[in-house]
Amino acid sequence: MNTLNKNKSLHETHSQIILNSIVEGVFTVDQNLRITYFNKAAEKITGVKVNNAIGEFCYEILKSNICEASCPIKLAMLTGAESVNQKVNILRFDGKEIPISINSSALKDELGEIIGGVETFRDLSTIEALRKEIEKGYTFEDIVSKNHKLVELFNILPNISESEATVLIQGPSGSGKELFARAIHNLSFRKNGPFIAINCGALPDNLLESELFGYYKGAFTDAQKDKPGRFELAKGGTIFLDEVESLSQATQVKLLRVLQEKEFEPLGATSTVKTDVRIISATKDNLLDLIAKNKFRDDLYFRLNIVKIELPSLNERKDDIPYLINHFVERFNYKTEKMITSVSKEVLEFLMNYSYPGNIRELENIIEHAFVMCQNEVIEIEDLPNDLVNLGIIEPNETEIQPIEKSECELIHNTLKKYNWNKIEVAKELKLHRSTLWRKMRKYGLLK
Repeated sequence: MNTLNKNKSLHETHSQIILNSIVEGVFTVDQNLRITYFNKAAEKITGVKVNNAIGEFCYEILKSNICEASCPIKLAMLTGAESVNQKVNILRFDGKEIPISINSSALKDELGEIIGGVETFRDLSTIEALRKEIEKGYTFEDIVSKNHKLVELFNILPNISESEATVLIQGPSGSGKELFARAIHNLSFRKNGPFIAINCGALPDNLLESELFGYYKGAFTDAQKDKPGRFELAKGGTIFLDEVESLSQATQVKLLRVLQEKEFEPLGATSTVKTDVRIISATKDNLLDLIAKNKFRDDLYFRLNIVKIELPSLNERKDDIPYLINHFVERFNYKTEKMITSVSKEVLEFLMNYSYPGNIRELENIIEHAFVMCQNEVIEIEDLPNDLVNLGIIEPNETEIQPIEKSECELIHNTLKKYNWNKIEVAKELKLHRSTLWRKMRKYGLLK
């Protein structure tokens, strides 16, 4: 190899190293829009391996929402004009739509002739996720589900949102009632107004009344100035009353008046205040049962229950568990800046068979715990909460350790001592998967 070719080869190698070390995706195309280069960040963002991308049309890999109408890289090659910081959506390899920001320009040779195009793109998923976390601007598209019951609900949710009817959401704790309430608000004509949420079960009755309806200065000893209530703060928007079953009879009467007369009376007031809010309430109980026990007013129930949404427990929608796991893995990657890719087959099997008394919120907490414990790219059984695994694993029927098992137990124990209980080294020595080693250690009582 002559010096010129050698220097050129070194230059290309250095360029590839540099391009593979940046966080922006980079790809180049020839004049036919076939991909000629695809860096590591492009692999990560799209989910497509470089070997599967090279030689393919760029629109088949990125699947952008503007590919057919106004492809920016094609436009740059035709006109020579650059596209800068253009926001588009692409369809990732696993089918998830993600937002990106792209820059496109033409590639020219030494003579200035256009020979292809280059595009750099940045994943905006983290920014979008944080924006939604801050603004709580969720829509039904942010509710992760493939379950047929919820898909049917998604189809009618826009109609529910566009109406002014009161909505009652019934579902067990942790099933996502507030997420649905926010989605209804954000799809409604009141979306630019406030969304005010209050947990009716979190405050004693005397405080709850002042929180809901506010008070005037001098209404009681500590009332040093006027304080607007949640109904006043929610004017022009939506108020979400969670755990509405906790309301006392007296507060139920006042809420009924708000629903019937569109007015309320703050503590210490001598006149009523008109209100303009939409009420969405939620309960984990069957209100009809409470009515039968004289614990809830039937007239209030019928006012709240103009439209009823019933959310299933996670046990009733187990087909959603893999999607929810991926959703939470992505969310905590954004928050923790880790690079965890997935859960192991053993973890998925375990989580699919767990009963989830805490529903979706419990699954979210499990994944968050695993993120704290996991030091690798894949979440393993040992990364899950110990008390959860102790509840979920079925013990063998044998009460005595069999001879073969005794030998295995001694081998594992001796190897653990050899490596000072370093499970990674022990798994390598015994040629076992770490999750398999962990299960065997638990079976033989070798967990520290």
